[in-house]
Amino acid sequence: MAQLMKSQRLRRAFAQGAFLAVAAFILLFFAIVGQRNIEAQGIATGFAFLERSTGWPMSFSLVETSARSTYAWILFAGLLNTMLVGFLALFFATLLGLVLAFLRLSTNLLARLVGVTFVEVFRNVPLILQVVFWYAVLTHLPRPRDAVSIGEVVFLSNRGLMIPAPVLSGTDLALLAAAFAAFLAALWLVDREKRPPHMVLCGIGAMVGLFLVLWLSGRSPDAGLFTVPVPAGLRFEGGLALKPEFSALLIGMSLFGAAYVGEIVRGGLLSVDRGRLEAAKALGLSTWQSNRLIRVPLAIRAMLPALTNQYIWLMKATTLGIAIGFPDFFGIISTSINQSGQTLELIAILMIGFVIINYSMGFALNRVNDRLKLKGRS
Repeated sequence: MAQLMKSQRLRRAFAQGAFLAVAAFILLFFAIVGQRNIEAQGIATGFAFLERSTGWPMSFSLVETSARSTYAWILFAGLLNTMLVGFLALFFATLLGLVLAFLRLSTNLLARLVGVTFVEVFRNVPLILQVVFWYAVLTHLPRPRDAVSIGEVVFLSNRGLMIPAPVLSGTDLALLAAAFAAFLAALWLVDREKRPPHMVLCGIGAMVGLFLVLWLSGRSPDAGLFTVPVPAGLRFEGGLALKPEFSALLIGMSLFGAAYVGEIVRGGLLSVDRGRLEAAKALGLSTWQSNRLIRVPLAIRAMLPALTNQYIWLMKATTLGIAIGFPDFFGIISTSINQSGQTLELIAILMIGFVIINYSMGFALNRVNDRLKLKGRS
């Protein structure tokens, strides 16, 4: 026995096993106590409520919902809303943050002043205040009867931004998702050294073309491809409505996130060795060419870990939509708790949903970081 305890590997395994046993005992203890308390108070448990009708519709949803929709479908619609506003905010924050980084590094005094002012203003004002501010601005726009019209197809009013939209059924969305999944699987299977840039572009073109062929071939001749908004008194018929709640949350998250992303990108750009930039200048490369071919690719290695953390934080910030009535995942969970009383189950669903989203983002970005990092470095 004494000889076995001298083994460092065995001691570590024993310590880890003891820790897991203690953690399992604590979790089991709290689960038993919680179950007894719930039964003593006569509170219903289980996930059978997910099949019941909610009795209330959603004001904004990517999929069709109604008062007859089940809790499971409403929760799925709320999750889609969170993913939509979250990924759009990440996209716009990244683009604007990249512009801000170059403005702050510019030799032009006015450009640097614009970049510094933007970062200092939007970074130091709490996000919830920015979201409420933009919501107040959007809800004080002209009424639908006096809406600002752009070409009689786009309307802006206090009911939101009305734009034309393609007519997509559930089957069409499934086809699009399947085509995109097939494209990602093809990229994953093909080795990066055998994957030139034009191959990626051809893959994207093939994916879009396949979806268009399936979309157009499966439609009846008299069915329209697009729906255009038309004023109808105090509302609009047809088209896609970008509600003020959605727009305010998207604008607030994009501007707030851009301030942080801009500083992260600026730090990554400053980490590039100046000698490489001077070598590019000596070779006759323009500023645009040296940034695109040398500075930005090298900076990505330095800033990707910090960007991953910022992206995950921004995705979790979508929960602020509850402050302005946007039916995101957190807002739908809160309403469902009030209506059904299934607090523990719904909170568990909320936690699992965000864990899946954020872990998937972190896993994907960490894989990208592993592929980009210099070989031979930890």
